[in-house]
Amino acid sequence: QVQLVESGGGSVQAGGSLRLSCAAYGYTYNTYCMGWFRQAPGKEREGVAGIDSDGSTTYAASVKGRFTISQNNAKSILSLQMNSLKPEDTAMYYCAADLGLPCAFPRDDYNYWGQGTQVTVSS
Repeated sequence: QVQLVESGGGSVQAGGSLRLSCAAYGYTYNTYCMGWFRQAPGKEREGVAGIDSDGSTTYAASVKGRFTISQNNAKSILSLQMNSLKPEDTAMYYCAADLGLPCAFPRDDYNYWGQGTQVTVSS
């Protein structure tokens, strides 16, 4: 059974940086999609960044150039490096995974989800 566990959220001032991590357990597939999504209070969940088993990455326009999605060599840890954070980046961030290609990102049609980690950016 696939389990995703996020960590690394917290509070930071505008302009600061945070790094989110997502540990994937029971996930040993050759073709897959993984991504980071976020949901702010009163707003719909939105895709932030996605990556597939070929290493291709996709970013939401609002975070392009500031956020970087990556995986470790074992492909067991998904990371999101967030730089130049803005108050509008404040949200609950979720790690998601799915099998096969192509990836649904930025749609949130992913079968596996983590519990979320809170990111708060103050001005």
